Amino acid sequence: MEEVKKTSKQIMNEMTRDVYVRAAEAKKAGKPVCWATGIAPQELMTTMEIDTVYPENFGAAMGAKHLSGPLIEVAEEQGYSNDICSYARNNFGYVDVKHVDDPVNLPMPDMLLCCGNSCNTVIKWYENLAKEMNIPMLFLDTPYNYMDEGASEHQIRFMEEQVYYMISQLEEITGRKFDYDRFKEVMEISMQTGEWWLKAIGVAKHKPSPISGFDLFNYMGIMVCDRGRPEARDLFKQWYEESMEKVARGEGPWKDQEEKYRILWDGIACWPQLNLTYRTLKKYGINMVASNYPRLWMITYDSPTIASMVRAYSENVGANREIPFELNAYLKDTETYHLDGLIYHSNRSCKPMDFKQYAIRKVVIEKTGLPSVIFDGDQTDPRVFSEAQFETRLQALVELMEKRKEGRKEDE
Repeated sequence: MEEVKKTSKQIMNEMTRDVYVRAAEAKKAGKPVCWATGIAPQELMTTMEIDTVYPENFGAAMGAKHLSGPLIEVAEEQGYSNDICSYARNNFGYVDVKHVDDPVNLPMPDMLLCCGNSCNTVIKWYENLAKEMNIPMLFLDTPYNYMDEGASEHQIRFMEEQVYYMISQLEEITGRKFDYDRFKEVMEISMQTGEWWLKAIGVAKHKPSPISGFDLFNYMGIMVCDRGRPEARDLFKQWYEESMEKVARGEGPWKDQEEKYRILWDGIACWPQLNLTYRTLKKYGINMVASNYPRLWMITYDSPTIASMVRAYSENVGANREIPFELNAYLKDTETYHLDGLIYHSNRSCKPMDFKQYAIRKVVIEKTGLPSVIFDGDQTDPRVFSEAQFETRLQALVELMEKRKEGRKEDE
């Protein structure tokens, strides 16, 4: 009997589980395990064959499985403020309990990898973990890009030297020499993975889009955890090919209804309400075809060199750039994805994203005329989100999008 080919979604689910399985097996075998921030140079760990897991990714999983609330409460009982990022609180709570009632758990780390390109919170978060657990922390300081053109040459050299120091740390921790030829191979794979990720999420520009933005949220985990592995590159290539087959057949995101409105979701998902927000959007025929959040993992660089790699980790992350960088990406998205409106998630946890929202939204409205709404929520703290407010804001957005469509018809 011919073996049935697995879909990219099935492979993605298996790969997501295997990240934690590999790390747990490594821990049992006495091999070092690393915890890393989401947008850190995983190429180093992949080269050294150090299994790495990501507390931010784990926090999202706990939120989606409705397990984040108890962990957050444990952290707050320890004295951590509820103003702190809920990913951090989720992680601090897990460090205390060290286990959740779920097949997926984090083995405790032997080292930490932190990159400062997303926010200052992750730096203090990981410093605190390193102190509490008395383990080494490898840190890549990516200077904030105040200039429109991105990182300067002296900033690139500054980051390069840090990478060489991190390599020396890894050699000391593991007792093994760093393989620079293998490092180049991993960087090449990471580059290819990034290219296929861009192609895959870019399929949403078609009308109707064969994918929903919530697919982006789900597949995104592989970009966080496995982008230096060939399996990740092959996954996104397959997802792209599957999606293009749907485009050829004229299929939209849903089998039981048509795509009526196309929107951009600004910010991180509300993981505890992932299904609820998806179902509510679908009820109104709204397809989220674009988001600035999955765009954070577009860590694509020009050549398999340390200079090119650190430039990408510094420049490609919107949180490490001035408002014009993100604004230009938004304006481009409004045309590329044929948007009808935008939804802004005012995420209590993520201050760097929230502080830019109102300024960006104001200019997007002025330049495009696209309607938008803002709702309150949080990435993993279920106490902040209001179902009634979310639906009310969606109803208002639908009215605005419909009114705009009618006005454009009259002008024609």
